[in-house]
Amino acid sequence: MLTMLLATILIEYGVLLMFGERSRRVLLSSVVVNVLTNVPLNYVFLSLPGPIGIKELLVAEALIIIIEALWYYVVCRLPVGRASVYSALCNAISFLTGVIVQSLLLLFEIPIIY
Repeated sequence: MLTMLLATILIEYGVLLMFGERSRRVLLSSVVVNVLTNVPLNYVFLSLPGPIGIKELLVAEALIIIIEALWYYVVCRLPVGRASVYSALCNAISFLTGVIVQSLLLLFEIPIIY
């Protein structure tokens, strides 16, 4: 679980930097909000007895995007539009990166370590 959290934090922090964000409040907030959302999400998903369906995964990701956008809006005092774009882009890029990495690991039969 720590590996997934660290990867998410690094990816989303990097996305914010690529979009020109330099505010320490926003960058630090991205770390905090990812700890608050990523850990519970992965804990729930990893404790489920069976595989996670696409519908459940998309609903969870949508909730995370909303929570993180609200966080950026309230804590960082970003405009609603910017908070929403940051949250959506950061989560989409980190989610897609995870899908690509897991697909490559499966393709090359490398064990996935959670």
